[in-house]
Amino acid sequence: MTSAVRKGACWFLSAPEPVGDCETLMARVRDAAAGGAAVLGVDLPLGLPRAYAAAHAREADFSTFLRGLAARPDFFSVCDVLAEVGANRPFYPRRGVAGMTRDSHAAALGLGGASGLSRMCDRKTAERPAGAPLFWTLGANQTGKGAISAWRDWLIPALASSDPPLLWPFAGDLGALLAPGAVVVAEAYPAEIMRHLGLSMRGSKRRQADRQALASDLRAVLTRLSAIAAPELEAAITDGFGADAMGEDRFDSVIGVLGVINVAMGNRPGGIPDDPWIGRWEGWVLGQTSLPS
Repeated sequence: MTSAVRKGACWFLSAPEPVGDCETLMARVRDAAAGGAAVLGVDLPLGLPRAYAAAHAREADFSTFLRGLAARPDFFSVCDVLAEVGANRPFYPRRGVAGMTRDSHAAALGLGGASGLSRMCDRKTAERPAGAPLFWTLGANQTGKGAISAWRDWLIPALASSDPPLLWPFAGDLGALLAPGAVVVAEAYPAEIMRHLGLSMRGSKRRQADRQALASDLRAVLTRLSAIAAPELEAAITDGFGADAMGEDRFDSVIGVLGVINVAMGNRPGGIPDDPWIGRWEGWVLGQTSLPS
């Protein structure tokens, strides 16, 4: 997690740090906002594929569906075999199984082909490759495990609290949600945001040397956004965010907060395409303008 606080015309950025206790996260965000509005950009899916929602959801929208999962803990139990997959247990697979495919996963959920597993914002665009479908939980290119952890352990309890966060875009356009004291949670996809910021990774963001090579370009983005990095963040940028396996996560969290700032400054839209399925069920990536190709 990387935080940015606006003071006057500038944004002051911290160094990346662990998120910490999920139970206290919302309170810490509100304390940091000091009575102002806060936007929490998260690198995980917020929404359901429209094919799944049309076939299996009975609620009015995704926010209502998510609240209802508090009474359905089995929803988050990852299936070992296709015979276990269904509307009430959509996440699959727990481990590699010979012959498994996304087509067969989609068929088990009654969604037709593999494309039914993906939201519109997950699909390939002219600017970036496709993201991973929500319910898939195996391999490096998956988001299912992050969704399970965040929805079950953090978002659902937060939505049940006396002062719940607002989920963008289901609650409305971002600008309209930023009232004093509000906390808005929005999907911020680093691979998408890098395109917004004009950043191009030469190599792999999993390698420290390749992250180091991006340091001057990243500093140029900070300058353009009137963002001032804490000394610890400056050191992390120079170092390529560390040699350990968490370096990629630290890098992504900085990209994410810069993407949120870019939208907050009006450089990218805080709205969504005119599609009721996106606004009610699928969600969208903050700042994305390119539609699936």
